[in-house]
Amino acid sequence: MTRFIHDKFAKDYLEELLKDYGEVNPSEKVSGEIKEIDVLFTPFKQQNSNLQVLGLLGKFAEYPAILEPFRNPASTDEICDCILKLLEIKALVRREAKANKTKLQESEIPKLWVLTPTVSETRLSSFGTIQKEGWLSGVYFLPDALRTAIVAIHQLPQAPETLWLRLLGRGSVQSQAIVELQALPLNYPYQKATLELVYNLRENLRVNQELEEDDRELIMRLEPLYQRDREQAIQEGNKQGEQRLIIRQLNRRIGEINASLIERIKGLSIEKLENLGEALLDFSSVADLETWLNQQ
Repeated sequence: MTRFIHDKFAKDYLEELLKDYGEVNPSEKVSGEIKEIDVLFTPFKQQNSNLQVLGLLGKFAEYPAILEPFRNPASTDEICDCILKLLEIKALVRREAKANKTKLQESEIPKLWVLTPTVSETRLSSFGTIQKEGWLSGVYFLPDALRTAIVAIHQLPQAPETLWLRLLGRGSVQSQAIVELQALPLNYPYQKATLELVYNLRENLRVNQELEEDDRELIMRLEPLYQRDREQAIQEGNKQGEQRLIIRQLNRRIGEINASLIERIKGLSIEKLENLGEALLDFSSVADLETWLNQQ
């Protein structure tokens, strides 16, 4: 079974996304029969405006939250277990407030977000869920007193604000989210870290002998992306090495060059760096370098 591999990916992934905005406690233990909360999140007192980059997940993280991601559709019993964890945490928070003789604010009590790929209408009806105005389709709220919502990931609209949640989906939903993630602009927040986690998931699945069809498709989907990123990293490493070599050669031939010229050199492609490596043999001054750069 690969469920535990996906569970670890989900916890690591949510921790990576949320750690800049509050305290993240994965696998938080609660009383009773030693149950574990997948992710318990407590936002920093001073809100970070960058939280909006996480879209719908960022909206969940505006207040204390319990995040319970499921690889397979959450059963009725599993959802009930999640609610029980929430109630135990709520009781703990109330006891702490009483011991400290402080008034417990409603906003200090976590909300539970059950993240499941799919959920049946029958199951939603059995919990008395509703869809609230102002929330995207796929988010179903239980009665207010329970502070709980069921998020059907595969029902979320395919939009940038749902990307970070759709990455926890299955099959074509997760694959499409990975394609969108890879297509984000360079240096987009969390792109690189998330891709590294996804590639690590790929490696962990590859060594497993009992793969489900979804997992095989995921590995196949990730293979060309992984190879492309690997080749890009190799090229980038070659480029940096070429830059360092050219700069050392220039310093020896025409003396120390200033920071602005170094930045211009770093902006050259590998092909132009190779051309510069040949041209610098004829340089006798910094002016020769400047002339060559101006011609590019």
